[in-house]
Amino acid sequence: MKHRIFAALLLTAVAVVGVKATNVPLVNNIKAYEHTTLNGEWNYIVDVQEEGYYDYRMNPTPWGFFRNAKPQRPEDLVEYDFDKSPTMHIPSDWNTQDERLFFYEGTVWFKTSFQAVPIDDYTTLLYFGAANYDCRVWVNGKEAGHHVGGFTPFNMDISDLLVKGENTVIVKVDNKRHAEDVPTLIFDWWNYGGITRDVLLVKMPKTYIEDYSLRMAPAALTSHPSPLTSKSKSCELSFTAQLNKQEAGHKVVVYIPELKLEQQLTTDSEGKVSGKLKVKSSKLQLWSPENPKLYQVHLSLDTSTFTDSIGFRTIETRGKEILLNGKPIFLKGISIHNEKPNGGGRANSVEDARTLLGWAKELGCNFVRLAHYPHHEEMVREAERMGILVWSEIPVYWTIAWRNPKTYDNARQQLTDMIRRDHNRANIIIWSIANETPHSKERDTFLGNLAKYARTLDDSRLISMAMEVTGASNYVNRLNDNMNEYVDVVSFNQYIGWYRDVNDAPKMRWEIPYDKPVIISEFGGGARYGLHGQKNQRWTEEFQENLYRENIAMIDKIEGLAGTTPWILKDFRSPRRVLPGVQDYYNRKGLVSDKGEKKKAFYVLRDWYSGK
Repeated sequence: MKHRIFAALLLTAVAVVGVKATNVPLVNNIKAYEHTTLNGEWNYIVDVQEEGYYDYRMNPTPWGFFRNAKPQRPEDLVEYDFDKSPTMHIPSDWNTQDERLFFYEGTVWFKTSFQAVPIDDYTTLLYFGAANYDCRVWVNGKEAGHHVGGFTPFNMDISDLLVKGENTVIVKVDNKRHAEDVPTLIFDWWNYGGITRDVLLVKMPKTYIEDYSLRMAPAALTSHPSPLTSKSKSCELSFTAQLNKQEAGHKVVVYIPELKLEQQLTTDSEGKVSGKLKVKSSKLQLWSPENPKLYQVHLSLDTSTFTDSIGFRTIETRGKEILLNGKPIFLKGISIHNEKPNGGGRANSVEDARTLLGWAKELGCNFVRLAHYPHHEEMVREAERMGILVWSEIPVYWTIAWRNPKTYDNARQQLTDMIRRDHNRANIIIWSIANETPHSKERDTFLGNLAKYARTLDDSRLISMAMEVTGASNYVNRLNDNMNEYVDVVSFNQYIGWYRDVNDAPKMRWEIPYDKPVIISEFGGGARYGLHGQKNQRWTEEFQENLYRENIAMIDKIEGLAGTTPWILKDFRSPRRVLPGVQDYYNRKGLVSDKGEKKKAFYVLRDWYSGK
C-alpha cells in the first residue's frame, strides 16, 4: 500500500549511496511532533527458514528480501515478490490475521511504500510502537536499524536514506523464543508476532528535545504531611530536558497557561537544561483517581513548539502505608494483559484500552497492574485520563538467564525504554522489575542492579516486583526474599484455592517481616463462563466465585495490606492451557470471558472494593 505525504508534512530526503542509518535514542512524546502514519495494509512474506536473510550456509546474504528486487531481464531469477504477496493490516499480530500463522513462531517480512517530497533542514524519524521480537528495518534497500524486545518503542533517523518520490520500508520480524531473551523460553501468554503497534514517519527539527521531565520537585516527595495540603504555602515543579545534540545556547521554554507559569532556560554544553517553577498550592490541582487533573504544557525549543498533558502528584511510602498526595490510599486493582477485549490478538488501540479499563472501573478499581510487559502507550494515557493508577512492568519473567551479561543488557534497555516513554504520566506509581523469579545469588545481583538503575532514571516513583512465597509451612506462609531491601513495596503472588485447597484459606497465617506496604500482586483461579455446578467443581463459575470469597476474607487480615491486583481481568490466550472444551488455549482465570462476558466472581470483587 502506498502512503502519500501531503505538503503539510514534507520530509527531508537526501539520497546517499551506501549510507546506513541507525537507531537513535527514543524520543519522549514523539506523537506530539508533526507526523504521518504508515499504518494500513502491508504486503507480507512468511519466511520459515529465513532464506530472505541467510544463504544456504546460514551466512547473511547481500541478496536478501530487503532489496525488494525485480527481474530486469527474462532470465533473471528472483524467487519472491512483495507486490504479489498477500497483505496484512498493520498494526496487528500475524497469529490472528492469518489462520496459517496461529501457532507460528519465526520470521515474517513486511513491506510498504510511501511518497516523499524533499525539504531541507528537517530530520525524518521512522518510529515503531513495538514489534515482537527481533526486528530489522530497511529503507530503500539500506539498513535503517535493529531492535530487540517485543513491547517497547524505538525510532531511527532515516533522513539520509530517503529519495524523492516513492520510498519503501521493509521489515523483518522474528518472534522465535530463546533462553537468553527477555522474556525467556517459557511464559504464560501468547507470543503474538508482528508489527503490533503504530508505525509513524515523524518530521523533526535538526535539533529537538529528545527527553524531558516535569514533576513535583523532590522536596514535596518527602514531606509529611504533604506541603500541598497547606493553602498558605507554595511548592515547586521540577523541569529537566535533554536535546538530541550536545550543544549550548539553545533556548528552552516551558509554559503552563492555566497556571500562568513560564520559564526560559538555556542549554549547557551537554544540551541539558534544568529548573524549578514555583506555584501556589492553592492554585495547583493534584492528579488523583477522584480528580485526574491534567494541565496542557507547551514546550518550545528555539522556534519549534509541542504540547503534552501532564498531571502532578506525589507518591511515597510511610511504614506499611502508600501515600498519594500525602494521604494513605488502598490500591483497588486488577491485573490486565495487553490483549484485545473480545477474543484474542494484541491490543493496540484507544478503543481496546477504553473497553478494558472500563471493565476495571466497573469493578471499582483505582489501580491496574499492566502485566507482564509494557502495554501500548494509549493504554497508559487512557488510564491517566480515567483516573486509574498504574503498575508498569518489564518481562523479566520466571527463569531468566541471570548469568548472561547480554540478557541483563536487554532487560536494562527494556527498562530504559519503558521509563523513557512514560515517566511523565502521573498515573504510573510503580515500576516493576520482575515476576515470580526463583531465588539465587545471581538473580539477586541481576534484579538488584536493575532496581538501582531504575532509581537513577526516575527517583519519583516506587519500585516493586511480584515475588513468590517460598517459606510455606503447614498453614503459615512467610515471605522471605532478599530483594526486600531493593523494593519500596513488597508484592507477591499466591494461589490458595487453585494450586492449594481453598478450604485452607481460613486457616492460613501470613508473616511478612518487612516494614513496607504489601500488595497481593496475584490471586485467583479459572472458570469457563457459563459453566455452572457446585462450588467445589473445578472450572465452574461457582468454584471461582467461592475462591474469591475465601481469598478476600483471608487477605483482608494481612497486616500492612495496601492493595491487590487479582489475576486477571480477562481470559487471555496461552499455549500452556490446552484442556479441550474448557481452556482451548485460553488461561481462564479472567473475571471476564474472552467474549466480554462477566463471571460471577467479578461481582464478588466489585462488592469488596465498594466497601474499601
